[in-house]
Amino acid sequence: MPTVRDDAGNRYILLERSAESSRVRDPATGEERSLANDRLAFADDAALDVAASAVDDPIRRAVTAVHTDRALGLLLELVDRGPTSVRELLDAYDLCESDLHGLLTEFRAAGLVTECRVYGERGYEPTDVATVAVDRLR
Repeated sequence: MPTVRDDAGNRYILLERSAESSRVRDPATGEERSLANDRLAFADDAALDVAASAVDDPIRRAVTAVHTDRALGLLLELVDRGPTSVRELLDAYDLCESDLHGLLTEFRAAGLVTECRVYGERGYEPTDVATVAVDRLR
């Protein structure tokens, strides 16, 4: 499906186009309406990316980085515990070092955690984005 922008810069998913107007869907609300074609310009945005933009950035980041209940649990624990050393994480949860490293790498790529020092050891702490995402998910 193509995407369009109106003269105010709002993005829509184009559903149907006629000579005078187009039927569009607002990704933020799901509302469908008709707009005059002279108010619309085709956009290069992928329709699925525009649809996903309806979800707040912190939630979108968490959803794309958390693929399992274990991953979600780890993110929740990091937000609740705050900065935690890798040693503490390995001792507290049934994750092998490789699995923990993989999850933390996903979280770092999504901007949900940052590396830090805890008691002189390597650790991780949640970012503000992670905290907002968890607060909204709860």
